[in-house]
Amino acid sequence: MDDTDWREQRRRVMAEARRVVVKVGSAVLAGQGGVDQAVVADLARQVAALSGEGRDVLMVSSGAVAAGRGVISSHYNPSLVPHRQAASAIGQSRLIHAYDQEFARHGRTAAQVLLTRDDLESRERYLNLRNTLRTLFDFGVIPILNENDSVAVQELVYGDNDCLAGLLVGVIGADLFVNLTSARGVFAHNPEEAPDAPPMACIPDIGALDIGAMCGQKTLLGTGGMHSKLLSAKRVAQLCTPTLILCGREPGAMVRAFAGEEIGTWVAPEKKAISRRKYWLAYNLDPKGDIVIDAGAARALREGGKSLLPAGIVDVSGDFGVGAPVRIVLADGEAVGVGLSNYGAADLLKIMGLRSNRIAQVLGQASYPEAVHRDNMVLGAAI
Repeated sequence: MDDTDWREQRRRVMAEARRVVVKVGSAVLAGQGGVDQAVVADLARQVAALSGEGRDVLMVSSGAVAAGRGVISSHYNPSLVPHRQAASAIGQSRLIHAYDQEFARHGRTAAQVLLTRDDLESRERYLNLRNTLRTLFDFGVIPILNENDSVAVQELVYGDNDCLAGLLVGVIGADLFVNLTSARGVFAHNPEEAPDAPPMACIPDIGALDIGAMCGQKTLLGTGGMHSKLLSAKRVAQLCTPTLILCGREPGAMVRAFAGEEIGTWVAPEKKAISRRKYWLAYNLDPKGDIVIDAGAARALREGGKSLLPAGIVDVSGDFGVGAPVRIVLADGEAVGVGLSNYGAADLLKIMGLRSNRIAQVLGQASYPEAVHRDNMVLGAAI
């Protein structure tokens, strides 16, 4: 993609986007001892303006822990999960109150929605959430979502709101994902080592980007960092949804970007979208184990669009049942994809390496010839 192509794509999407997810990071909102009210006011003004132009805007806002920990600073230990949960419980009400006040100044109503992984792993709850958000949009309300840190346990948390925001792009079918951070965009080199380096204007092919090698450490205030932002951008690109990574502490940055100013980093989408069901399968479900396959099976999946047969399996790890989400990997750990297993781990260990016509001889019956059907598989998932 050359300069003319991505610039034209950016102009078109920014002009035509009718449904937008805006993620606000902790480092954007944090001020002395809590939330920076001036930043909240500026964000509310911008989101209200964008909404007033006929867009449905969903916000995913971090900042609850940062808002609450100042209140319990004499007791707070960030390494303890219960302390972070307590800070979130204290700070969440302060955070939503700050948003509520500022949106009211612009004649807008905010709605709070708190989620845990369970809410999006359940297909029924996933669809209920989508219906609720659509109704809020119909009412002209600004939904503000956050992970429910006060009740989530370590095994259930998303780990950062970048991940949650990326999932919500799929829930509402967003045309654009705007990720607000404390940086001016994505830098090709560490800005601490090269402070004069400008941010990258565009990432044309994020699927080919080595995110791990490119990114440094997480920010001090959040649980994300640029790694999680690019990982989420890579995921939503598979829905043909572009991402704009923008400095959220820069006054009016979003409105200026929608008006055509080329600020931040544009992450171009893939040319072909996966289905929303496959997106849900790949990123909303927590894998319960690994199926290790040989190189021939990997080629059949990647180049031939085939289902995974037991003959191509060389090992199985984890204790999972029929229909469980699993990672599909090579022996060296390289990720091939994710999918739903037609057999439990114990049975796969018995039939791995065998032709499909021998499944019934070993197990007594052959429910499926495939270990993972291609319709229940996502290759190249950003996991």
